[in-house]
Amino acid sequence: MRKIILIFLLIGMLFPNFVLAQTEPDAIGLADDAFQNAFYESLLEKGIENYDKAITALEKCKKLQPDNAVVYFEMGKSYLPQKKYKDAYDSFEKATQIDPKNMWFWVGMYDVCYETKDYTQAIVIVNKLIEFKKEYKEDLTSLYMNTQQFDKALDLINQLNSTVGKTELRENYKRQILSVAKYQTSEKDNLIDQIKKYPKEESNYIALIFLYSESNQEEKAMEVAKQLETEIPTSDWAQVSLFKFHLNNNDGKNAVIAMNKALESRKIDDKIKHRMLNEFLIFVKDKPEFDKDLEKAISYFDNDKDVQVAKEIGKFYHNKKDWDHAIQYYEMHLKSHSDDIETELLLLQVYTEKQQFDVVSKKATAFIDLYPSQPQLYYYVGLANNQLKNFKKAKEFLEMGMDYLVDDVALEINYNIQLGEASAGLGDVKKKESYFLKADKLLKEKK
Repeated sequence: MRKIILIFLLIGMLFPNFVLAQTEPDAIGLADDAFQNAFYESLLEKGIENYDKAITALEKCKKLQPDNAVVYFEMGKSYLPQKKYKDAYDSFEKATQIDPKNMWFWVGMYDVCYETKDYTQAIVIVNKLIEFKKEYKEDLTSLYMNTQQFDKALDLINQLNSTVGKTELRENYKRQILSVAKYQTSEKDNLIDQIKKYPKEESNYIALIFLYSESNQEEKAMEVAKQLETEIPTSDWAQVSLFKFHLNNNDGKNAVIAMNKALESRKIDDKIKHRMLNEFLIFVKDKPEFDKDLEKAISYFDNDKDVQVAKEIGKFYHNKKDWDHAIQYYEMHLKSHSDDIETELLLLQVYTEKQQFDVVSKKATAFIDLYPSQPQLYYYVGLANNQLKNFKKAKEFLEMGMDYLVDDVALEINYNIQLGEASAGLGDVKKKESYFLKADKLLKEKK
């Protein structure tokens, strides 16, 4: 009697999880003492991970009760940790053949398939497990992805989304599938159907807008955006597509309205906001009447730690050789990032392009107080003062800057040219020739 009690205590420890509708394979009617003793011994040996001895004991049980499904199940559980996968699978399969209504026997087969990455066979097993527990549909989704059965995966994902709600994992799978164009048509049809059923569900409109946009069906994307705006007037996402629509129609006024609503929204991803700003920037580059609107749009990104928007817009105009706008946005950026040496140097370059050498000299000299070892700053002071005919000051700053010049051949060439200019202005012909010759030598070596 004591042995029987111990067996059931051990069984309770080994099988802590159960469902009310399906008893785990442990409620065993022990027919006789020989079977009882052998089965008890197998459980003890398995409990201390002596799997070979556990199997030896179970072989005795199998001879005594060859049609006992639990014996085969226990054999599978002792083969599996030893990575004897074929023996484990065969044992679990034999258990299901004897008692196909016990879920745990099928779980054993699934465990073997999963460990051996036999996802194709795992699908067969999981479809059987779904008859016991619908939750196994989640596993089936992953198995379809692993076997690249994306059409089946997409159908199942949509089914689960509508019945039990969305999950992050399924949404990631869905994005992966829809990156392939051939699956987008069926998803568009699904989303159209979902919108008809649930006209107040914003996410379906958003997903459909993106799909149409990705496939260059802008008119259809706009139709969906307008439908979204009608059904959910408070939707911020509708403004993203309306903004694009207004830009395409050259309607800057309404584009600005839609853009501002979108940029104010906390629901819209920052990447989308950046894209909107870039599109607006391209739209307004030759339309000065929208300068104030662009400045306002930039202000929404003041706390953006990832992208320094005003600086990037300054670079945009810099590349276009629109010096005035480049200066405007570089200066705007430096108001909140006064220690950004890269932007300061870009600003000096733009003022040089505009030949505002008095400004270059003043700003570069002030920056030297902050960055006394930055040779580019001394160069700009020298360049500007040569142009202003302040040759003595130019020479002084260039000579100071040479002390900080390290491994920058291009800058060294320019230094020597400016020192030559300063020497010429001071009437020192010998030094002028010396600096020009050195610049020429460096230039030839660089080539």
